[in-house]
Amino acid sequence: MFDQIAPRYDLVNRIMTFRLDVRWRKIALRALGLPERSVVLDLASGTGDMCIDLAEAGLSPISIDLSYGMLHAGRSDAPRVQADILQLPVPDSSVDGVTCGFALRNLVDLAAFFNELHRVVKPNGRISLLDVGVPHNPLIRFGNGIYFGKIVPLIGGLLSDRAAYRYLPKSVAYLPEPTRLVALLESAGFEHVVHRQLSGGLTQLLHATRSR
Repeated sequence: MFDQIAPRYDLVNRIMTFRLDVRWRKIALRALGLPERSVVLDLASGTGDMCIDLAEAGLSPISIDLSYGMLHAGRSDAPRVQADILQLPVPDSSVDGVTCGFALRNLVDLAAFFNELHRVVKPNGRISLLDVGVPHNPLIRFGNGIYFGKIVPLIGGLLSDRAAYRYLPKSVAYLPEPTRLVALLESAGFEHVVHRQLSGGLTQLLHATRSR
């Protein structure tokens, strides 16, 4: 079901965030801090916005998503692979970095995901992960609740499956607290782990380096 609505949801989300996602991706890209021509997996890549940014920065992105619909609607020139991000079809220690945007909340076993990232990233490689957050400012939190709880399901329901759009805003509740996310990454073998809140907590960014 989600494979069918995914491209439409991507369009609705980009319209309704008023291009804040552009700023968030730029911050995540700077946090990655890799030299030109570094090979970077963009996981849950959607229609390829991050891949476009990575390529413009001189990096070599590979788009990976479970949804064929997303890959088919992709706008980047990056190579595309349909795969489960918990079982990546790449060798150990083979890529320089990983990015992932707004998919952590859909994973039941984050520890397994972080272990998989550690497996595929080279020693001293970098990861930069974005996802939605819970704003710490009461006013922003109220507005965010209206947006995700009311507006997105309403517009999304006009385009596709209303039940699926009702699920998407609730999925943020499945994410652990920031301290737990940091601890999970450190347990997986990453160091210099940093958690940042962006735009008053609308979004959270995790970036780290794989230890030797």
